[in-house]
Amino acid sequence: MEKVRMTPSEAICETLLAEGVDHVTGIVGSAFMDLLDLFPTAGIKFVPVRHEQSAGHMEDAYTRVTGRAGVLIGQNGPGITNMVTSVAAANSAHTPMVIICPSAGTPTVGWDGFQEADTVQIFKAITKETIRVPHPSRAADCLRTAFRIAYAERGPVLYDIPRDYFYGEIDEQILEPHQYRVSQRGCGDLASIAKSVELLGSAKRPVIISGRGVVDTQSKDIVARIAELLTAPVACTYLHNDAFPSDHHLWLGPIGYMGSKAAMNTVAEADVILALGTRLSVFGTTPQYDINYFPDSAKIIQVDINPRNIARTHPVEVGLIADAKEAAKEILKGLQAKIPAPQVNEEYMSVIKSRQVAWDKEIAELAMVDGDPINPRRALLEIQNVLPENAIVTTDIGNVSSTANSYLRFKGEGMHIAALTFGNTGFAYPAALGAQMANPDAPVVAIVGDGAWGMSLHEVSTAVEHNLPVVAIVFRNMAWCAEKKNQIDFYNNRFIGADIPNPESFAPVAIAMGAEGIRVSNPEEVGPALEKALASRKPTVLEIVCDGTQLAPPFRKDALKLPTRLLPKYKDLDVRNW
Repeated sequence: MEKVRMTPSEAICETLLAEGVDHVTGIVGSAFMDLLDLFPTAGIKFVPVRHEQSAGHMEDAYTRVTGRAGVLIGQNGPGITNMVTSVAAANSAHTPMVIICPSAGTPTVGWDGFQEADTVQIFKAITKETIRVPHPSRAADCLRTAFRIAYAERGPVLYDIPRDYFYGEIDEQILEPHQYRVSQRGCGDLASIAKSVELLGSAKRPVIISGRGVVDTQSKDIVARIAELLTAPVACTYLHNDAFPSDHHLWLGPIGYMGSKAAMNTVAEADVILALGTRLSVFGTTPQYDINYFPDSAKIIQVDINPRNIARTHPVEVGLIADAKEAAKEILKGLQAKIPAPQVNEEYMSVIKSRQVAWDKEIAELAMVDGDPINPRRALLEIQNVLPENAIVTTDIGNVSSTANSYLRFKGEGMHIAALTFGNTGFAYPAALGAQMANPDAPVVAIVGDGAWGMSLHEVSTAVEHNLPVVAIVFRNMAWCAEKKNQIDFYNNRFIGADIPNPESFAPVAIAMGAEGIRVSNPEEVGPALEKALASRKPTVLEIVCDGTQLAPPFRKDALKLPTRLLPKYKDLDVRNW
């Protein structure tokens, strides 16, 4: 195919189409209007939001649901810098994404002109790469590179283009993605596969830890077959509760903060761990409930698509740089040759089952403790009881959102999209909007504390504008309760900055913005209210008035320590009243 005369804007637009991009999210700005003007004719929808941070969270979730890299755009300078938090979150989450970043025009660079910022330097530490278009003729080439790196390294890439480079005439050939990037990864080194099979086949207490890579490659069925052959219980990585079906008899639940004690006690006893599609993050493997559950003596087989993640946090016996699904298929094949039929260890299965039952009983009993007016755990239990199997649930960060890790269970097509280890508040609701765009027919629910809701409620207007029937479940406890718990445990109940004087109710606020608003203050009403909201297929805010004194443990007991005051004026602060 010969090169064709076109403008840089046209080259960018055609490259987006070649990548299968059907929408771009952001806020309108003069810097990219020449490109924006082409979108309707090209068939690319522009999705405006109320704040650019929301655009990043929306596309993060969109990518997790579809597997296609999301695309953001904004005005040069402040429009793009508003995306810093959500791009950093996507980077921590290993979510492919391309940020089209107009920058100041080349004739004025360095003069501190209107809305000028060195966005390349700002984004270097929170992206897989920052790519600056050096000449208008390279507009399409550099965008192809951005997509190539985003997919290859599983994360966001900044595509920086001076605003005057959208204009002019260039000769360009629009390539198909297979001509410049690889879409499939292999199973990894075959000798390492064979060693993994040998280790697993001879293990006495094998455990599988299933992670994001299993979700992304849709390989839970293969993981289940490996588990059944080995009688290996399966734990999910932190905040990836959807990485193994909860109705499978070998399901243990998630590890990590507010995860499953059944999972953690079982992982602690493992002699061989198959960690599939996971980086085994530090925070996701730290001790919880006073259980130092990640064993030093276990032989770990770690499979991750990114070589940087292998043995990064825990020493491994075998490291496989591979696609989780392809590696799992080869491991299964090897195990089937070695173990023709499942060798069920009934005694071990009995122990696993008793742990599952005990964990279910514990969290149910905690939920049934009376609250004033609603125990947040009770609300989470009622929510889980009525969620459809194909529900997509997004969770924020914070005391209640994190407690959801104990209760949320997924099977079928259900998905869990969490804020993950970057841990920023204000994630869940815009992420839910992006998930709903990705799967218009799915029921989508966001679990949000009222602190995080203050950072995202403006996007109710976005939900109404684009008719996205997401249900925001807002837990109203009038405080930043994760931090309040720290001030209880370490600072003698001195609450500074922790209380949130919210409006009387968020329900009428939602109604004023064009959505449905429901307020619940009785635990028996939580389930029916959620079912009603989901059935309406309208943007809805379901406000749950919950007890702000019923709090989960601190995120990390090692993150703070009891204070010591040395200056006389502060000595009284050392007095302990507990």
